[in-house]
Amino acid sequence: MLPFPGTEHWHYLHGKPKSSATLKAIPEHFKVNEVLPFEPVGEGEHLFLQIEKTGLNTGFVAQQLARFYGVKERDVGYAGRKDKHAVTTQWFSVWLPGVKSAPVKQFVYDGCNIKQQSWHSKKIRTGNLSHNEFQITLTDLEKDTDLEERIAKVKHTGVPNYFGPQRFGNINSDGVAGNLAMARLLINNETIKKREKRNMAVSALRSWLFNEAVSERLTKLSTTPENGDVFSLAGSNSFFVAETIDSEILTRLAGADIHLSAPLWGAGKPASLGVPGELENSLAERFPEICNTLAALGLKQERRKLLLYPKDFSYQLHEQQLLLNFSLPSGCFATSVIRELLCLNP
Repeated sequence: MLPFPGTEHWHYLHGKPKSSATLKAIPEHFKVNEVLPFEPVGEGEHLFLQIEKTGLNTGFVAQQLARFYGVKERDVGYAGRKDKHAVTTQWFSVWLPGVKSAPVKQFVYDGCNIKQQSWHSKKIRTGNLSHNEFQITLTDLEKDTDLEERIAKVKHTGVPNYFGPQRFGNINSDGVAGNLAMARLLINNETIKKREKRNMAVSALRSWLFNEAVSERLTKLSTTPENGDVFSLAGSNSFFVAETIDSEILTRLAGADIHLSAPLWGAGKPASLGVPGELENSLAERFPEICNTLAALGLKQERRKLLLYPKDFSYQLHEQQLLLNFSLPSGCFATSVIRELLCLNP
């Protein structure tokens, strides 16, 4: 059985925090607002609903929408999954062929509040969002003297762009996150019948390996650019290899036009060269079963930014509470920001 050495050992950019607090004491302490990169045009066959949901996960709400409107689940779209134990506002689309913007009955379900409703010509697809806005209240705060200094560092120098614990699932009786336990089935060439669970297992496996790559990079090379590094272009999934770090690269990096990256594993080898290449290729030597499984699943070598920079960052301290406001790009985790600030109470 392939061991996973947990998810808690990954390197901190600013050292392990000394402060502690409780996250999600109640759902209202974790609020997320999803922002689309476009406005619904007001006509078409896809009903767009902006839903504020409390205590419900995204997949479950999508199922209820399918039942309510009498369509198949695949005809319901959403850009990304949001936390269950939270108050989250996100957009769903429901394909109602032949309706074409006619009035329809409004979706009703306990825990859901319809904020807006419109029509559009296309379905919402995974990743089809601009950013997420977070308002997070941390309670039972045990504040160390370095907390505000850490906040300033996070605001200006970012945090490791780790996939958060939500990606890996709850810890089971064996001490392994649930989605990684499912991933063991993939590694052993066993079948996961349900498509959604299979996708979650694949995603968790690849995400875990990415986090390992980020932690290794921060531990051994820090965030200083090296000859042979692979840089991601801001605002896109494109990347390029810099065989030599020159003044142009440094200027673009300082201006956030490009970003250091780490591998999302797939078939072949990472594009990196030199010392970064040696470090990244060592993953295949350390975790051959994982790398081979991801390649066999048909995934390609891709890149993800090494660091995450929260935008519109602000905070307030009130006795034993810390209130955080910030926004993050699609696919990034608020828990990775919080991890650099303080330790969470069990």
